[in-house]
Amino acid sequence: MMKQTILITGASSGFGAMTARALARAGHTVYASMRDPSARGGAAAAEMETLARDENVALRTIALDVTSDASAEGAIQQILGEAGRLDVLIHNAGHMGFGPAEAFSPAQLAQLYDVNVVGPQRVNRAALPHMRSLGRGQMIWVGSSSTRGGTPPFLAPYFAAKAGMDALAQSYALELARFGIETTIVVPGAFTKGTEHFHHAAAPDDAGRAGAYWSGPYAGADQQALKGLASLEPAYADPAEVAEAIVELVAMPHGSRPLRVHVDPSDDGAAIVNGVADRVRAQLLERIGLADLLHPRA
Repeated sequence: MMKQTILITGASSGFGAMTARALARAGHTVYASMRDPSARGGAAAAEMETLARDENVALRTIALDVTSDASAEGAIQQILGEAGRLDVLIHNAGHMGFGPAEAFSPAQLAQLYDVNVVGPQRVNRAALPHMRSLGRGQMIWVGSSSTRGGTPPFLAPYFAAKAGMDALAQSYALELARFGIETTIVVPGAFTKGTEHFHHAAAPDDAGRAGAYWSGPYAGADQQALKGLASLEPAYADPAEVAEAIVELVAMPHGSRPLRVHVDPSDDGAAIVNGVADRVRAQLLERIGLADLLHPRA
């Protein structure tokens, strides 16, 4: 196995933390970035440092706030200064909101978009000059089955942001292929347990408008949505499967990685719709004479 230097954003908890640990245990040098490593008493960073010491793996925490240009630039420069290179960039940082769409302020919507869509753009602009110069690399985007699968109500700001991220990832895949950078979008389903994703979801700022839903015709619909999602999740569903899928992607030979990998025990239909959409995308590239962009330059 070829040892890679890897940056993963949003690694303080959930998929990000699991993936950082799994990649380090697989023998890679992993930079687990967090918006604020000192948050919650520095518990997440301390856990990573303890694992690195106890298991003798190359797992390092680094401060990276994806909503800050300067933070993204600084983190990339720190990695290049310490490791000398960056081979794999994993966009995982994200945030969720739960409630009636109307009750979220425009500023809240913009903030969710800033984390989920503009954040990866900041990190890409900081990292890509170096990655392009290597002529070989890998970019992994942790998306969501909500962009193409069945979507319950009350998650509109998150779903809109994840759809934006997915569209951005698809375009980047084509625009980086001739630089030898390979792209995969990992598509997790709605894991309602084990990631704290729903637990940390933002509530809408406008409680008055939210109340018009919760005390009106949508009374109880929020709990029905959450319970319904949880009921679709089989008992064996384990969010660590997302981390395992990413470890496998990193280990695959250059040029053999798929555009998408679905990890959705609830099987909400995203794999079917994405399969059709991705074929249509490939056919268009062939029709306009740019089929070579569907695969990274060897």
